[in-house]
Amino acid sequence: MVNALAEVERAQGSEYTSFSVRGKRFGYHWPRTRTVGLKQLLSEQQALVAERPEAFEEQFTAGGFGWVVVYLDKVDVAELSELVYEAWRLSAPEELVAQVPFPW
Repeated sequence: MVNALAEVERAQGSEYTSFSVRGKRFGYHWPRTRTVGLKQLLSEQQALVAERPEAFEEQFTAGGFGWVVVYLDKVDVAELSELVYEAWRLSAPEELVAQVPFPW
């Protein structure tokens, strides 16, 4: 999924991989727990957690954004793709977003 996005930078931690665009973090992947953490609007974070707490949980809030933990075995590929794109879009400059419209 992230390969379809422009200028994604990966950084490997001991237990996770983080994803950024031009130095702005938008996501994490923890293979051991089969989860990802994704940047979202606060309203989207709250809606996801309220509607499907078995699939999503609040991770933290920062800079006006709400990060959400996504349990990969509880979402389908289409939904995950949309969430990843939205996380990237919230961090990417407008000219990059214009180059990579969703769906891809």
